[in-house]
Amino acid sequence: LPNEEILYYADTAHVPYGAKTDEEIRQLTAHAIDWLYQQGCKVAIVACNSASAFSLDALRQKYGADFPIIGLVPAVKPAVIQSKSKVVGVLATPATFRGKLIHDVIQNFAEPIGAKVIPLTCLQLVPLIESGKVMSDECLSLLQHHLDPIIAEGADQLVLGCTHYPFLASAIHKLYGEKLHLVDSGIAVARQCGRVLQQ
Repeated sequence: LPNEEILYYADTAHVPYGAKTDEEIRQLTAHAIDWLYQQGCKVAIVACNSASAFSLDALRQKYGADFPIIGLVPAVKPAVIQSKSKVVGVLATPATFRGKLIHDVIQNFAEPIGAKVIPLTCLQLVPLIESGKVMSDECLSLLQHHLDPIIAEGADQLVLGCTHYPFLASAIHKLYGEKLHLVDSGIAVARQCGRVLQQ
């Protein structure tokens, strides 16, 4: 979308959302979207899986069709389709796993073909990413602790279910090479935004 102006609202004062209560997440997200709406944005992307899990329905109801709200859901569908072993890991926050969106995707796309989806959470990763310590021994050790068990279970796909987690790609590749194919929803969300703007 080279001709669009992008207004980026970064709520670093309240990061990470994944450890907050459902109601806190709803309130913080509503505040952010209202600010974007007041600035005259044409469309808003809730670029956080945890925020999307608890806020999309209420936000869409409030603003209606004149201010489309696009959300994120971990990219379980493409991961399951691409998986040869039919074992997929999903690295996301506890809040994302409490939401209905991810359960619907698992129920609709993984379960019918017998794919196994393994949920993984690690609240220490976002602060490490925020502080630029992706390749630190601490971060590599945490990743190994959480990912070794899914490798042992035969996982060949890892869904990066938090918008911070694509920053972990180099660390994951260092540890596992090509054993795990990394999947995130960034490109799909950008394409959806383009479709919505065209409509």
